[in-house]
Amino acid sequence: MSDSSLKHLAIIMDGNGRWAKQRGLKRTKGHEKGIEIIRDITTFCADHPSIESTTFYAFSTENWKRPKLEVEFLMKMLDKYLKEELDTYKEHNIRFQAIGDLTRFSKPLQKRISDTQELTKNNTDLIQVLALNYGGRAEITAAVNKLMSEGKTRVTEDEISSALQTPYSDIDLLIRTSGEMRISNFLLWQLSYAEFYFTPTLWPDFTVNELEKIIKNFTKRTRRFGGV
Repeated sequence: MSDSSLKHLAIIMDGNGRWAKQRGLKRTKGHEKGIEIIRDITTFCADHPSIESTTFYAFSTENWKRPKLEVEFLMKMLDKYLKEELDTYKEHNIRFQAIGDLTRFSKPLQKRISDTQELTKNNTDLIQVLALNYGGRAEITAAVNKLMSEGKTRVTEDEISSALQTPYSDIDLLIRTSGEMRISNFLLWQLSYAEFYFTPTLWPDFTVNELEKIIKNFTKRTRRFGGV
């Protein structure tokens, strides 16, 4: 079996801090620039003929270990981003979805996330997923616990898949920027047969042109899904 169609793209956005440090700027400036790149990539994906979902690793369960002021800035930036993106979501027919444990966020931010999901739920050209306070192991554990609470004593792969927060489809292509070559507890279940692409480009320098080249590379790969 060989299927090189790209339906679900996942991206680990890495390198904001290093980008800022190289320029003698505060780390927050790297995050601000990174937000602009999310917008560029998302709108490109919304117009792409085959991409149906794009999942961005925006804030992991480990990111709480960062300096308090940086975490507070990221929370404010997320709220501002969602507020300002409503027009973009409407113009490009994009549905917004958040995954992860949102209960640790402030009530106003939780409401912003919920409201944005509600306001965009009928958009159909692309699902933009932001992984927020997300960890792959935690997602799988929660799915199994959910099934057990429903009385299951044995579960199937299909049942676990349906109980996950991201039931849209498995990942076809994972991109990680900044030269790091690991998946950092991201979408562990959904990445089982994904193609990986690691680029040295720091996230604030990532462009639609580079994404197009990566997609071209992806379409030339042979995906066997365990077959021959």
